[in-house]
Amino acid sequence: MKDVIQGPDLLKTKQHFSILDGLRGVAALAVVIFHFMEWVFTDPSKNFIGHGFLAVDFFFCLSGFVMGYAYDDRIQKMGIGSFFKARLIRLHPLVVLGSVLGLLGFFLDPFASPLVYNTGKIVLLFVGSLFLIPIPLMEERAFNLFAFNAPSWSLFWEYVANIFYAFVLYKVGRRSLTVLTILAAAGICFVSYRAGNLLGGWSKDTFLDGGARVAYSFLAGLLIYRSNWIIKNRLGFIGLSILLSLAFFMPVTKWNGLTETLVVLFYFPLLVSLGAGSCLSPKLKKVCQFSGNISYPLYMTHYAAIWVFGNYFTNKKPPISELPYIIMLGTIFLVVIAYLVMRFYDIPVRRYLAKKWMSKQRH
Repeated sequence: MKDVIQGPDLLKTKQHFSILDGLRGVAALAVVIFHFMEWVFTDPSKNFIGHGFLAVDFFFCLSGFVMGYAYDDRIQKMGIGSFFKARLIRLHPLVVLGSVLGLLGFFLDPFASPLVYNTGKIVLLFVGSLFLIPIPLMEERAFNLFAFNAPSWSLFWEYVANIFYAFVLYKVGRRSLTVLTILAAAGICFVSYRAGNLLGGWSKDTFLDGGARVAYSFLAGLLIYRSNWIIKNRLGFIGLSILLSLAFFMPVTKWNGLTETLVVLFYFPLLVSLGAGSCLSPKLKKVCQFSGNISYPLYMTHYAAIWVFGNYFTNKKPPISELPYIIMLGTIFLVVIAYLVMRFYDIPVRRYLAKKWMSKQRH
């Protein structure tokens, strides 16, 4: 669970929780498979991974834990400006690449029906995607906040959480943090009761649902870290991966509002506590490292291909018997792309930006 820090130590990292890294990769993979499957089964009750979208709430909870671990003891020394530069270096290169891939996919998708958009609107949507400015204008894409890279909605809220952390949360005591977390839990309950699920946050009509989702899970993760609620156990990466996957594979029922709320409020924080306290088999260390390393590139680069698949499925209507092979090969392809992106784009760009920042600080 690596994070960038400031000044001459910019490229150094704290020791990190390898199992939590690995679980982040499992969650990213669940998101990819969920995005494939929601095209195939418009009825969520028929989707075997119908709750894959809850991986985002798990990401938010992990983020709160990691933020406290990585920055609580240094943000005051490094300063807010350096904190934001560090976060931008860590997160934004893939925001940019995801936007570019989304734009290319929009123009080059061989299965898409022709869409008539003037140049000004395309430029506006692309600039909004580059700078994480929500612009839900594209009706053909369900008024996604970010038409060219739908998953960016969660990065928008991640940035909001980072801003609140830098200006407010790092100074808040544990008692006040507990109160804020309880209030945010009430927000989750309200959203779930009103909508019947916790799927929102990505579109024009569900925009504020994303705020409720990040508020609770980020605060819960931060509270776990500051309270040292780390549960020692021997479940290991495999055991915890199975437990995490159960949340994504649980059946979609009329009780979604309740089951999803319970998972987000209690189950995911418990898994973070268990993941931080579990023992990692040396044989699985590289697996966890790989899983964690590709999780963010996979999450931020897969959706252009999902639109291509969706248009192929809608317009070509392939036999159901072919779909498992298409989805499996597509998922493997996206994992390979994510690895190449990490290896030849994300790491080099972040390293370049970090060195450039350090050079400016010296002068």
